[in-house]
Amino acid sequence: MSLTPQRALLALALGACLATAACGSGAQPTGGAPASGSGGTLVIGMTASEIPGTDTVLSFTQGFEGDRFVNFQLYDGLTRYNLKQSDRTPEVIPGLATSWETSEDGLTWTFHLRKGVTFTDGTPFDADAVVFAFDRLLKKDSPFYYPAAAGAAGLWSGQIKAYEKVDGETVKITTPQPTGHLLSDLTFLTFPSPTAVKKHGNQDFALHPVGTGPFVFESLTPGQQLVLLPNKNYWGGAPKLGKLVLRPIPDAAARTAALRSGEVNWIEYPSPDDVESLKSSGYSLLSDNYDHLWYCTFDQAKKPWNDVRVRQAANYAIDRKSIAENLLKGTADPAYQHAPSSTEVYDPANDTYSYDLAKAKALLSEAGVSGGFSATLAVPTGGSGNLVPIPIATALQDQLARIGITVKIQKVEWSALLADLNAGKPAAGADIQCASTVTYQAESLIRAFWAKDSPVYDGHWYSAKVDELSKEAERTLDPAKRIELFRKAERIVSAEAPYLFVVGDRNPRVIAPGVKGLIQPKSWFVDLTTVSVSN
Repeated sequence: MSLTPQRALLALALGACLATAACGSGAQPTGGAPASGSGGTLVIGMTASEIPGTDTVLSFTQGFEGDRFVNFQLYDGLTRYNLKQSDRTPEVIPGLATSWETSEDGLTWTFHLRKGVTFTDGTPFDADAVVFAFDRLLKKDSPFYYPAAAGAAGLWSGQIKAYEKVDGETVKITTPQPTGHLLSDLTFLTFPSPTAVKKHGNQDFALHPVGTGPFVFESLTPGQQLVLLPNKNYWGGAPKLGKLVLRPIPDAAARTAALRSGEVNWIEYPSPDDVESLKSSGYSLLSDNYDHLWYCTFDQAKKPWNDVRVRQAANYAIDRKSIAENLLKGTADPAYQHAPSSTEVYDPANDTYSYDLAKAKALLSEAGVSGGFSATLAVPTGGSGNLVPIPIATALQDQLARIGITVKIQKVEWSALLADLNAGKPAAGADIQCASTVTYQAESLIRAFWAKDSPVYDGHWYSAKVDELSKEAERTLDPAKRIELFRKAERIVSAEAPYLFVVGDRNPRVIAPGVKGLIQPKSWFVDLTTVSVSN
């Protein structure tokens, strides 16, 4: 079946996530290897403010933390990330497809499906299930087309022009042009049981979710917890845990208190000030650098941010090392460019902005603003992956004041910032907007910010050369050539400084002494099948 080509846009994905937020109201393994289902109960304190959506792509209602703990636990895609290693950014490996090949022109991909896999309700996983799931996202005249899921999937499905069943164990996907990030996009396009969707309908499927993933839905208490059980027949190896409980605890202090009281035995992103005391109390801190950037975007529609020298000056004024080491207590690394240091695109030679107040002041003088000026800076109060945003913003405020830039901080809710981003405008109308993002592990995001006429907020910055290079990289299948094209684009990004580069966090999490077997990957995502809990 053929479809009108769709453009993967961040605006579509974020807009759908906001609209449907109520739908789902480098360590190596240690310890023994308990049998499936006998490995205790793992209770995770997430940074999320609500339980992520439980319907496949709608887990993104709570950002990538939703994919980490819900989408990739209940479901599988044709591909997945290799999360059972911790020494490199995870590559894409076979998931529900065991192999694939591309046509000579790079437009047609043939996927060979894994045999013998069933959904946890007993429904066979086959080519019909793949077509059903794609119809749900892409075929508007399908009786099970689901606009909310289609919108949330838009970032990942935008390069799928057509798809078809070849036979029971083979499907073909056609793209409008060669697409180098299709395999990573497909990790997010996970599959629901067609039987369960037909039985419960699109809206209620989230209350009865069924996938092929390592865990099975047991219960949901909106705002409090999601309980999952191990899929003992999981094709990828059954989880060792007996039960997985996910709890939204957006406040860092509350997460620490829950860990100390035994209410949870794993917390995401601890408050940096709590790390040493937790370690001295016997808890383990696991961290690793990964594809994640905490940065700010300048609004170049406003003077003097339209002057590259002013943007460069702000970057030279930031003492990233101090923020990473003193404020964030080593839970983050300094970020001297847009490409995170864990990615293959990262080039040390492009680490442009050292801490240099003299150079910063000289650039402001050249730009004619040596007397200083005032600016507003919007920062979220929390949200997935945003670390401790207010203290970071306060540090930026203090450091920019040293070169005469007086910053007023505007605190905004994460959902409000995303809504403004979706509408193509800066949060609260601020001159500078700060938040976190992933880059090359979700490559579709790159084009959403760099492509011409993108409706998402990009600071009113556009570089035709960066657009051209990133588009060429997107349409190139050779990994080495893609990396070099993106590196060329990143050099221009550093020179033009549309962003204030701040830090990349190290994905810290703290676990109780009884939690064993966790592999800490260089990724947003994590494999929970290796984890067990003992008393």
